[in-house]
Amino acid sequence: MGLQKCGGCLSCLLIPPAFWSIVINILLYFPDGKSLYTSSNNLTNYVWYFEGICFSGIMMLVLAVLLIILDQDTFHKCCQNESCTRSYRRFISVVLALLGIAFSGYSLILSTLGLVQGPYCRTSAGWEYAFKDTAGRYLTDQTFWTQCSEPTYVVEWNIILFSFLIALSGLQILICFLKVIAELKSILCGTYPVFVQPALI
Repeated sequence: MGLQKCGGCLSCLLIPPAFWSIVINILLYFPDGKSLYTSSNNLTNYVWYFEGICFSGIMMLVLAVLLIILDQDTFHKCCQNESCTRSYRRFISVVLALLGIAFSGYSLILSTLGLVQGPYCRTSAGWEYAFKDTAGRYLTDQTFWTQCSEPTYVVEWNIILFSFLIALSGLQILICFLKVIAELKSILCGTYPVFVQPALI
């Protein structure tokens, strides 16, 4: 019972990071609080992959809802007995949690690439990726930041928001991994049979 409650809590914990991933990804479209950079397509290309909105956002919310439903004791029976039903529910939960790791992992990778590449901004040479050849060194050397004159504070904006997306995606991966472990432990070490036992004649 304790392990079941733990798994249910993990499912609920996926909702806040997913919500904030959506919010943060949307904020990336408005550097300096203005929408003109979005309409003129003067944004880093990694915001157009919608990693925070779709993958670690909407898709994770859907997975969280499905996992919460599967955690309920009132779930419709799919087998001849309750033990079998619980086993299949836990197996489906493992599959969904693994999908969650894939979705949040995709968001983590893209957010990391966006952070390393740096923002798309106006420099003395025009609009370009001013830090793409620094291999991320600009993150620790603020003297690079003055190369971007527009949007205002775009470097800080991108660093903070992409870092939050990385942290949230990492948290989702951890929660999904713990969910997989909890469900596998229930299947392999619990009292629920994995396969339907044939009826004795």
